[in-house]
Amino acid sequence: MSIELPEDARSEAIASIQRYFDANMEEPIGNVAAGALLGFFLEEIAPAVYNKAIADAQESMQARIVDLDIDLHEDPFQYWRKYEQPRRRK
Repeated sequence: MSIELPEDARSEAIASIQRYFDANMEEPIGNVAAGALLGFFLEEIAPAVYNKAIADAQESMQARIVDLDIDLHEDPFQYWRKYEQPRRRK
């Protein structure tokens, strides 16, 4: 599965890469090179980040499902129990 960014996010990511190079590298990076670098990151590294996010979401949902069972569980056949009197010993 290919990870695609919306056009506005892609443009902002390219600008951020260029800014990073300007601030931290000896040579600036152009728009085309920054776009290629972003493409590399999206193809090579983003799937690992995506898979981790999905695993975290699954873990969170499983915990909530367990809580649902605890929070929303109702014992069946309780109608007559509210009418039962404790039996007295003679």
